[in-house]
Amino acid sequence: MAIGKVEICGVDTSSLPVLTNERMRELYPLVHSGDTAAREEFIRGNLRLVLSILQRFHHRCENVDDLFQVGCIGLIKALDNFDVTQNVRFSTYAVPMIIGEIRRYLRDNNAIRVSRSLRDTAYKALQARDRLQREMGREPSIARIASELNLSEEDVTFALEAIQDPVSLCEPIGGDAADALTIEDQVRDERVSSDAWLENIAISEAMQRLSDRERQILQLRFFMGRTQMEVAGEIGISQAQVSRLEKNALAHMRKLM
Repeated sequence: MAIGKVEICGVDTSSLPVLTNERMRELYPLVHSGDTAAREEFIRGNLRLVLSILQRFHHRCENVDDLFQVGCIGLIKALDNFDVTQNVRFSTYAVPMIIGEIRRYLRDNNAIRVSRSLRDTAYKALQARDRLQREMGREPSIARIASELNLSEEDVTFALEAIQDPVSLCEPIGGDAADALTIEDQVRDERVSSDAWLENIAISEAMQRLSDRERQILQLRFFMGRTQMEVAGEIGISQAQVSRLEKNALAHMRKLM
């Protein structure tokens, strides 16, 4: 469902209430004492916070209903772990919890499958990075993170790279204009020229116009590296017949190309 829709997961977002800080402070002791009605009121009163965070992920090709539900799980975890004795607003504490829950979901459902052990290493590295950044007041190096986890720098780097989102070759660079360059425009394989691409297309089309036996012989001879004797034994004819059919097929290919 598009994020611009009024309803997400059957919830009419236009009618969602917004709790004041005073009301949230009144609800904290009730929620932690097990009052289900207070808990429901608190969660419902903070659903707009989840919706605002979803805007950060609007570019993802994910179902917004699913992201909203995952965000609500993050909201509930934030509520269960929030320390009311700290002089911190609930939203300040909840936002990174919700974002973290959504990012975990996106990583675990990545189109590229990553092993559980590799994901666990990456999550530990991210947690260590955040902790060290708070302590040091700056971004820690890979070497510092690796030392904190008693792992090699290669293991940490590999794990972090494994959970990165795949990027489409059609992704525009430097803007969304119609004439914007894409990643594909910047990628070039020096081993393959445009002439080689055209030649491969011509060969493929010409092969389709050969007889089944001619096509089979050429595939075995030139794509699989078999000798004429090996081809003869595989398809049940003489080596002389293979030689004749091969010459005829090649002559036909030259005319077609």
